[in-house]
Amino acid sequence: MIALRNDFPSEFERQINLAFGPGGLLARSRDFEYRPQQQAMAEAVARACQNRSHLIVEAGTGVGKSLAYLVPSIFHALAENRKALVSTHTINLQEQLFHKDIPLVQKLLPAEFKAVLLKGRQNYLCPRRLERAMSHGGELFASREQDEMKRIWEWSHRTQDGTLSDLDPAPDPQVWLQVCSEPHVCTARTCGLDNACFYQRARKEAETAKILVLNHSLFFNFLAGAEAVLEERGYLFHNDFIIFDEAHTLESVAARHLGLEISHGSLRYLLHRLFHPRTQKGIVAALRSGEAMKLVLEAEEESDLFFDRLDRSLEFKRSKELRIREPGLAENTLDLPLARLYRNLADAAREIEDEVFKAEVQEAARRVEAMRVGVGEFLGQSRTDHVYWVERQEKRETRLTLTAAPIEVASQLRQLIFRPDNTAIMTSATLSVGDGLRYFINRVGGEEATTLQVDSPFDYARQMRVFIPKKMPEPAARDAYESALEHWIRHFVAMTHGKAFVLFTSYQTMQRLADTLASFFRSERIACLVQGGALPRHRLLQKFKEDRDSVLFGTDSFWQGVDVPGEALSNVILTRLPFAVPDHPLTQAKCERIIEQGGDAFREFSLPEALLKFRQGVGRLIRTQNDKGIIAILDNRILTKVYGKAFLAVLPKCPVEIVE
Repeated sequence: MIALRNDFPSEFERQINLAFGPGGLLARSRDFEYRPQQQAMAEAVARACQNRSHLIVEAGTGVGKSLAYLVPSIFHALAENRKALVSTHTINLQEQLFHKDIPLVQKLLPAEFKAVLLKGRQNYLCPRRLERAMSHGGELFASREQDEMKRIWEWSHRTQDGTLSDLDPAPDPQVWLQVCSEPHVCTARTCGLDNACFYQRARKEAETAKILVLNHSLFFNFLAGAEAVLEERGYLFHNDFIIFDEAHTLESVAARHLGLEISHGSLRYLLHRLFHPRTQKGIVAALRSGEAMKLVLEAEEESDLFFDRLDRSLEFKRSKELRIREPGLAENTLDLPLARLYRNLADAAREIEDEVFKAEVQEAARRVEAMRVGVGEFLGQSRTDHVYWVERQEKRETRLTLTAAPIEVASQLRQLIFRPDNTAIMTSATLSVGDGLRYFINRVGGEEATTLQVDSPFDYARQMRVFIPKKMPEPAARDAYESALEHWIRHFVAMTHGKAFVLFTSYQTMQRLADTLASFFRSERIACLVQGGALPRHRLLQKFKEDRDSVLFGTDSFWQGVDVPGEALSNVILTRLPFAVPDHPLTQAKCERIIEQGGDAFREFSLPEALLKFRQGVGRLIRTQNDKGIIAILDNRILTKVYGKAFLAVLPKCPVEIVE
């Protein structure tokens, strides 16, 4: 019998407790199952909203955390006239929230409320830009691109939401970038008056919605841009509050957006958008300015020379990233040509009467200037507490990227997110590494937040079994290790006849094992799907779900954010404990910072990061209370090293068998 509580700090918390109780509001749903963990989380969310405080919650798989934050958030938003923002990392969770969970709450609640799914600007068509591009197509596009423009024009008269997801097949990216919504070009003043612009319409709907679903990248884009609300109460809108689901990814997303990245390819792409020397088309062609064309060509020539000289002067050895420890890596020969081009475009924009074209040229000028400033900041290493590196990619041709990232983001997130008199709620199934939530809190600056951990309601002892081969060569002995991998992958795949994820930490190792095992899979009539081939990630996953006897070989992105419930995924094979590559510049810098402060970099960074990723990989297997399956860990350091006990400790409580 469940004891009824009567000690609630507020009436709101009492209402939420009852709503999640056995006979409460949610029990009206056919699929409802009472879970005390969900009820406890919902109460904590209600308390944080009511008190305008911050909350960090680890909620194990199966708790039903989406409803645990949606219901109290919506109750509170309606009662207090606030807006709830829900930010996720993956598209899958966004779609689940918007198309499944929120409609369920809308059916259950007596009051009506509007929810909006907001995508990034470049997902939306801007009709005014499209109209101008159509009328000036001869100046902007080659003939093939003009055909693509006509297809988009025809689609624009049929589409309801005007977003990329509604346009099949996907458009040519170069053409789409000339007609999608962009800051300073597509604004409320220029495009929002007649309600025809899809992005401005979405923004208006967002302003009147009570719940807004977006992703972490978009949140940080808005927060850094002119569209953020710079007020004491609120983040993107006045008096809003934010829930970050999949919060374990927040630190890395924030670092990417708070850092700097300039590539040879992105600079060339910008310059070709202004004027392409082969097609003789672009924004500058529409200006009919010989001087501007000349400056674009000079900037492109110097860009090619700059990056070519840089490439020839650097020694990458076996790594594709090379850390730059001192300023003055190269002479900044890009500064003058980019500055001249910026001034020319800015001056030209002042003389343009067409409002849309004027905004196009102004925005192009801003981007040129941002590139110029970024190159200068990188070469001068003017951003304090950042680590700098050059990344080299070789596909059809060599491409270099200049990157700077903050060594830690906690101080910035402390000011941006964990502000007094605001509410930020962070949640994930994997935030702890055996120390409560201390590691995660320190990484994101959430020291002032209340914390809560609720376990998964799944019966792992019944649903899951772990196998660990006793005699495995260590990964450092590559040939012997990969030979043993081949043997054990065959062994464990045969146990379930496919239905397996095989997760790697090295793309090269994955490719070698896929080649080695190809004949085995053919003989067993098991399809082997390998990440990095012709199929994109979502199509690989779709094929895996459709073919019940398939195996999927994946690296980093398949360790997390992938949901395959049911028999289709009955086996997860972890080929290696997922320690980060120790020579990556950002990893190096984080470890050096810890050592400088007198700490132990392995214990305080490398091990916790590996434990979080390990938990994510293991978590791919059991997604519902009816799932069953096996986990195979093909790295016997979990048995032989002292730190192996930490990995064993974060496994769900289930049978573990050591295989001879």
